[in-house]
Amino acid sequence: MNFIIITGQTATGKTKLAIQMAKKYNGEIINCDSRQVYKKLDIITGKDIKKNSKFKSQSSKLNFDIGYYPLSSKIYYLKSKIWLYDIVDPKQRFSSYDWTQCTLYLIKKLLKQKITPIIVGGSYFYLKHLLYGFDYEVPPNFKLREKLDNKSVKELQKILKGINVQSFNQLNNSDKNNPRRLIRKIEISKCFRKEARIPVLNDLGGAQPDFSRGSTPSGVKNTVSSFLLIGLKYKDKNKLRQAIKTRVEKRLKQGAIEEVKSLLKKGYKKTDPGLKTIGYQQIISYLEGKVNKEEAIKQWITAEVQYAKRQLTFMKKDKNIQWKEI
Repeated sequence: MNFIIITGQTATGKTKLAIQMAKKYNGEIINCDSRQVYKKLDIITGKDIKKNSKFKSQSSKLNFDIGYYPLSSKIYYLKSKIWLYDIVDPKQRFSSYDWTQCTLYLIKKLLKQKITPIIVGGSYFYLKHLLYGFDYEVPPNFKLREKLDNKSVKELQKILKGINVQSFNQLNNSDKNNPRRLIRKIEISKCFRKEARIPVLNDLGGAQPDFSRGSTPSGVKNTVSSFLLIGLKYKDKNKLRQAIKTRVEKRLKQGAIEEVKSLLKKGYKKTDPGLKTIGYQQIISYLEGKVNKEEAIKQWITAEVQYAKRQLTFMKKDKNIQWKEI
């Protein structure tokens, strides 16, 4: 086993388990939460760092601020590090391709130091690309995405069918009604006629998920040979909702509303990539007077619950995940 991945639904205690694993296997943690990669977004995203912790930047050839926060636990007598928090400014776009490049860099770096990489987070879209590859090695086309952002699902479906009907037909029902997936397929289809998947890591070992595999890009072959993929999920849906409700209430007490006010005062907007996420959008609606505080909190909790359900839907397709119910 070369590295460990802990994924699963939101509010399931992934980081706590990662800390235990870090002690047992001499590991360091790599963040895999698409919300926690943004600087200044600390309370609502739930970054597991102590107050006044200092970020230690590391030089790399990548165009991102890669570094770590010291991570310590008195309970587990552990001193470790957590990587890939605070990579980019909230105004910047950051894709799964970008995260994969950063993570590959860190996996190689840690393995050379005889340290076990422990990847932690619920952004399965990121993990899928790391483990099983990209639909294409096509970078995001942000100009095209901006043009398509205001299109309805039906309009996006029509555009994709017009470019590549085979690509549309290969989508499951969920993806056919997912604007982000449709836009990505349009983006890809404008570059290629026929689909081919390019894995990032090979020689994974174990049962393969239902994703096709092909040749591996140069420079990343044999980066790893095996991994342990753990998934955490709630056995009881009511427990999931209660855990999310408790966590939202905790973050409000920690200053979630004040965090959003501070960001807006600094010139950040609700349309910035970092703020177009759960928690920030609902609080901004409250601050704009569109809803009252109670309704904003209710919407935040509901959005988190819906997100947790979507997470599980996608993750269930991966046969490599060893599930643990809580």
